[in-house]
Amino acid sequence: MALSIGVDVGGTKIAAGVVDEEGVVLATVRRDSPATSREAIFETIAAVADELAAQYDAPTVGVGAAGFTSSDRNTMVYGTNIDWTGARIADEVGRRTGKRVVVENDANAAGWAEARFGAGAGKANVLVVTLGTGVGGAVIINGRLVRGAAGFAAEIGHINVVPDGRPCGCGLRGCLERYGSGTALGVNGWELAKFRPDYAARIIELSGGDPNRISGKAVTAAAREGDPAALECYARLGDALGSGLADLCAVLDPEVIVLTGGLTEAGDILLTPVRESLDAHLTARAHRPAIPVVISSAGQEAGLIGAADLARQD
Repeated sequence: MALSIGVDVGGTKIAAGVVDEEGVVLATVRRDSPATSREAIFETIAAVADELAAQYDAPTVGVGAAGFTSSDRNTMVYGTNIDWTGARIADEVGRRTGKRVVVENDANAAGWAEARFGAGAGKANVLVVTLGTGVGGAVIINGRLVRGAAGFAAEIGHINVVPDGRPCGCGLRGCLERYGSGTALGVNGWELAKFRPDYAARIIELSGGDPNRISGKAVTAAAREGDPAALECYARLGDALGSGLADLCAVLDPEVIVLTGGLTEAGDILLTPVRESLDAHLTARAHRPAIPVVISSAGQEAGLIGAADLARQD
């Protein structure tokens, strides 16, 4: 049985685990992330890998990293929340551990785990969409993770859904993540509170009475109570997300769409408008197999599971 070590590197924590060929995590180690020092990050990744390697014979290490990772599976082209832009992460960690190391975008790693061992298991063509502060994801076609020519594939959150729309942190306008993320949900609530405060009274109340403090969490809490304004916020988000997913389906033709991330905790409050919008916007929908939209099942360790499994793929 070929074991592999996966390391999920975030801005606040580093989680590592030994993973078998069935996606089962045999042991885990966690450390605080020294996100402001790249040398300290390399040392911490190597330390957790060495600690696990002392207990298990695992010849490969996969590192799931936030940012734009190169197709060489080594270089961080642009780090989004950690100071390691330009770093050759695999070389640095490999030199310290003596193991074969590969680097994957963290959303790709988590998405691969969903496709292999989670809600997409048994399917060869899977679209995984991560819904949190922003929107990310992974694309699996014919059983292979799509990385693209430069390694930048599956930046799902930055397809354009509203020309010249809300400004995005990427420098463009109208990106999907400005309309289909947890942050966007809060913006929807703020807009209603600004122009229709009586209608949005419950959302404002759950935000401490201050419309400027409205967040996606407050909108979700109100939606769970059946508040019409909050449900409208979800309807707007679902319409944008479903429309964007329909565009992706026209290109990728997946067998299933798996939604993951914090926003999916809303369950059917999210799923219902997304499914309705996808059905309304999907090309040739009357002549093609249905594309189910489901919530992820791989759990909180999906990032390290996917990173470990990808490290032993090739």
